[in-house]
Amino acid sequence: MRTDIFARLDREPEPPKIEPPRMSRHRIALFCGTLAFYLAIVVAVLVSSWLVTLDWKVMLFRPYQQWPEIHAFLDYYIVLGQRGPTATMVACWLGWRSWRQHTLRPLLTLAAALLLLNMTVGAVKIGLGRLGPHYATQIGSAELFAGGDIFPSGHTANAVVTWGILAYLATTPRARRYLSATSAIVSLGVGLTTVYLGTHWLSDVLLGWAAGLLILLGLPWVEPLITRAEAWIFAQRGTLRGRGRPVPSVPVAAGGPRTVPLPQLDGGDAVPQSPVLEPVAAGGHTATTTGTVTGARSRAHPASPSHPAHLVRSERTPVTPAGSRRPPHADRAPRGGTTPARPMTGG
Repeated sequence: MRTDIFARLDREPEPPKIEPPRMSRHRIALFCGTLAFYLAIVVAVLVSSWLVTLDWKVMLFRPYQQWPEIHAFLDYYIVLGQRGPTATMVACWLGWRSWRQHTLRPLLTLAAALLLLNMTVGAVKIGLGRLGPHYATQIGSAELFAGGDIFPSGHTANAVVTWGILAYLATTPRARRYLSATSAIVSLGVGLTTVYLGTHWLSDVLLGWAAGLLILLGLPWVEPLITRAEAWIFAQRGTLRGRGRPVPSVPVAAGGPRTVPLPQLDGGDAVPQSPVLEPVAAGGHTATTTGTVTGARSRAHPASPSHPAHLVRSERTPVTPAGSRRPPHADRAPRGGTTPARPMTGG
């Protein structure tokens, strides 16, 4: 008996009953608070408030020149916020979970979250058109509507959504707490790394955190659509499997009827009569029929449904009685039997 991990993987587990998060009052309150924070940052940047001044102070401080020894490490760490690598890693893990749990919900949830991320963050990026610190033209300016695409920070928002989706799909409260803390630390580090490298303003990172958190908090509203999409995909898979399967042939049971092909005319047309069924003996061999209708007889005398056709003598099957045709003889013993003793006459 195999006791290693592969023996466990070979078994088909029962799909766990995973309850998706609901829009509770606490969650709705967090969503509204995050949305208010999001709008406040946008307004602060639009009016060139103290937040824009802080952006310039941090940029002119040039953190990458203050701590150059960590530059090489942060160049690799920033990959945790890039959409391509992170989405691939998380999709592989969620694909494994989908296969083990017999459900498409993890993959569909990730796809829905990334779609919402592209739509919301991308629209704000293109609409505001803010330039990055390396491309700024005027000190103290918000650099809005200049053809840029860095506000909010896509790296930060992607880190919040991609790693936060693992906590959202956790099956136990303990796992959800640990994964939430891990995703928060990773996304916080990615955002600060972009500020260190000088690719984003500090306000870009703040808005990226808020944008990613809004998507995670609003995912329960998308759960009914995910459920319908999963049901539709499984229905299409069942339809495709049904089309590809051949129709199984039903074997004829012993003693059941079997269809006998009808005789044909000279032109190849079948005789317009109902098919003759003959019994099937045990073992699959066809028993001898009591009569056969030939094509010549059918053409000469077509039989009506109420009056069946009469067979001529040459077409009738000879009936052989059981046993031998020889008449019995009193003095002759049957074959294979023992000859009875005859009485001896005379001396």
